[in-house]
Amino acid sequence: MAHRKPTGSFVALVTPMNADGAIDFEGFRSLLEWHHENGTSAVLIMGSTGEVSMLTPDERRRIITETVKMRPGSMQMYYGCTGANTEQTVANVRYAAAEGADGAIFAAPAYICADNADIREYAREVLDSADLAMGFYNNPPRVKTDLHWSDILSLADHPNMVVLKESTTRVGQVAQVCAAAPDMSVMCCCSPNLGLVIPTMALGGHGTANMTGNLIPREMAVISTPWTSGEDAFACRKAYLENLPILHFAYSAINPVAVKTLMRALGLPSGPLRKPLRPLAPDALKVGLDAIQALGLDRAYGFNLRPAIAAE
Repeated sequence: MAHRKPTGSFVALVTPMNADGAIDFEGFRSLLEWHHENGTSAVLIMGSTGEVSMLTPDERRRIITETVKMRPGSMQMYYGCTGANTEQTVANVRYAAAEGADGAIFAAPAYICADNADIREYAREVLDSADLAMGFYNNPPRVKTDLHWSDILSLADHPNMVVLKESTTRVGQVAQVCAAAPDMSVMCCCSPNLGLVIPTMALGGHGTANMTGNLIPREMAVISTPWTSGEDAFACRKAYLENLPILHFAYSAINPVAVKTLMRALGLPSGPLRKPLRPLAPDALKVGLDAIQALGLDRAYGFNLRPAIAAE
């Protein structure tokens, strides 16, 4: 069947946790509603920002089962389904499909450093495994494997392949994919150091698959709006440049350390990080708090900075 492609701001959500480390499902509900109210088009639950590699198999299944019931409005609900091997990834995808997910995102399995031919075959097998919208996350900084644009396009004709998320530094790769005009959304990571956001949007990208939307969903919705006019382009540029301090803060530590630490300080559902990850030190957190205040985001979102500052 034909699948709906995600566009706009596709936020890789944190996994909120209670003080005892258990999954905070009411926190999930609050976050999903907050994103829906603030312009997020789709969420990815249990991506690397969701500390997925430190969740148990039972937790991963329960998160899918419970959160899919919380879908607010038409916001799309995607789930990170990458496993340690092909069989586990397929099983995760099939479980998500059976539970009513809108889609699945998968990357190359971590640590094994497979070559591109092996990952093309893996991706084909995963795409064949269920009638579900899926996306491939090309993420060499995390998994070593780095698919070339020709590898990506060889997967793009699959009817279940609806979105590509690029996390390379190669604008030329994005250009080659966009020039081929595949029937899928082309998105990029929001890391300012990778520098892909403005080039991807200018080349006809369909949005960003971002982490910073956990902190500034309205602004990321503007940055991630596909360009259909000069007005879209200028609004994107303005929001991007204004919010660079938040983007840089979000990537100042391995994700989701900076994002989750600041969310907790702002009173957003977040909770503790899973060990061995540790929260930011107070001086590093202050950089984020200062940026929030300088940009007036505390007033815009109703964040109360006084408890956060007092807790430093």
